[in-house]
Amino acid sequence: MDKVRIDKWLWSVRIYKSRTIATDACKGGRVKIKGDSVKPSYLLQPGEVVVVRKDGFDFQYKAVQLIHKRVSAPIAQTCYENLTPEAELNKYKEWFIAGKAPAEKRERGTGRPTKKERREIDVFKDEWFNFDDFD
Repeated sequence: MDKVRIDKWLWSVRIYKSRTIATDACKGGRVKIKGDSVKPSYLLQPGEVVVVRKDGFDFQYKAVQLIHKRVSAPIAQTCYENLTPEAELNKYKEWFIAGKAPAEKRERGTGRPTKKERREIDVFKDEWFNFDDFD
């Protein structure tokens, strides 16, 4: 096992849920090695650093072991070394936790918001949460 396709490796170590998603990420330029976007057929070698752009975050992984088949999560974690900077991981954790917030509630019987109410809600959220800090 000297080399393995990058899309296959990303899928087998569980960075992407399916091989199709991994292939599409490669085609879309979201997978880079040595600063260059790679095709799904790129042959990955042990020791190479793979930069994956996922959900707006840049994750960096060093290929320690090359595998061809999908394995369980504990085994998959031994096949790569996570080199993602701490600042990027903290941003991701904050985003992930914020995404798990409970759904907003409206009083029973009020129905869906009108277009005007929706705009007012959006303005309120923009002022209150200031989402520009997360970009």
